[in-house]
Amino acid sequence: MFRLLSKESNIFSIPVYIGILLLIVISFNFLEYNTLDLISAAITFAGVALGYFCFHAIALTYQTHLPLFLYTVFVFALYPGDLDIGIAVSLFTNSIILLLLTNDDVSVRNTSYILVGSILAFNFIFLPTTWPMAIFVIFHIIGTSDKIGLHIFRLFFGISLIALSYFTLAFFFHLESWNPAYFPFSGFNKISHIDNILWLIPIILLLILSLYDHFVNFTKKSPTSRFKYTFLLVFSLAQLITIVMYMGKNYEYLLLLALPSSIILSRMLKFSRKYWFKEIGLWAIIIFLIIFKLSTYFKFY
Repeated sequence: MFRLLSKESNIFSIPVYIGILLLIVISFNFLEYNTLDLISAAITFAGVALGYFCFHAIALTYQTHLPLFLYTVFVFALYPGDLDIGIAVSLFTNSIILLLLTNDDVSVRNTSYILVGSILAFNFIFLPTTWPMAIFVIFHIIGTSDKIGLHIFRLFFGISLIALSYFTLAFFFHLESWNPAYFPFSGFNKISHIDNILWLIPIILLLILSLYDHFVNFTKKSPTSRFKYTFLLVFSLAQLITIVMYMGKNYEYLLLLALPSSIILSRMLKFSRKYWFKEIGLWAIIIFLIIFKLSTYFKFY
């Protein structure tokens, strides 16, 4: 199966995977007629569908089917059907931010920070626990820009535009209360009920092995590959902070790591020297994700 998924994808591949994604979203929402859940499902579909294009934008997967397939399996296993609207919006906005920040045209990246700031603020309104994404963008600016002050100003200007609009509407509708959840470092809800997460330990171990292999062979990689991999790791760290601090027992938060995990794992399997490890590793990921999905419905112990 690994050899089959290692073949180069083409322009028709992404629509096929998006079609499979649409079937997954429809299947999990087939009997759900709640308007808010339908809106959440539509936003989730849009965000995850954009994620397929992020693979080519980040350009770390050599345009093979493997990362696209793994991403689809991750979404199937982690998508609960009634996804919180805040997480759905976060998936959508994360994909847009990644597409903007990984654009090959430097001028596009430099002029997009106002839009990125606006997106971050909009995302924060729906899901305050995503504040680490702002730190990720600031680190990205520091690491890539020759005009750090100007681009950070643009970022915060974009944030201020949404903030001003939000407070203006709140004042107009006489919404004078303040939700404590909008204060960073408040409302902690650490990971609990880890019984189901135990099924993901083999995948977590493979991710750790992937990171170890990357840093062991760090000097052998091209400067572009090292930069983009670091970009991906900082993005993953921002999502991980949100997950560790606020997930609780809401496993759908793990969807925030579906895209970077797919890239990291696919690269590790691709560059492994032993074919048997590639095949076993791929099947282990698939099997344990399916078991995790089933464990959310059935008790295995």
